[in-house]
Amino acid sequence: MAMKFPFQIVTPEESLYEDEIERVTVPTGAGEITILARHTPIISTLVPGELRIQKDDTALPMAVGHGFVEVRDDGRVIILAGSAERVEDIDIEKAQAARDRAQMLMEKHEHVDDEQFAKFEGLLEKEIARIRVATKYERK
Repeated sequence: MAMKFPFQIVTPEESLYEDEIERVTVPTGAGEITILARHTPIISTLVPGELRIQKDDTALPMAVGHGFVEVRDDGRVIILAGSAERVEDIDIEKAQAARDRAQMLMEKHEHVDDEQFAKFEGLLEKEIARIRVATKYERK
């Protein structure tokens, strides 16, 4: 039986998930990392992509946006994400429409400042990640 550790995902809207888990795979700015019990303490950036939680024999995939991941000295792992969504809650058509809107706004970049452009770019990355994760796990 694998060792477990306390894990939590927090977004600006809610504490989305909190439990004792065996493993979590996280998309970071330095690449994908898998965290197990007794992982070395770290703080890293979180980038839009797929986050996979493993508890017992159950895998829980999620789409996450920008944020941070922290592995604390006491073994607790906390994800602070601008957005996080269980794969079964992702509406692919709405995500595609949001992606298309973000692309359109970026294409009109001569009418926006650098801050607005970065915001649109972040939205685009988030929607692309949501679509990729939802499509990967889409029920056939």
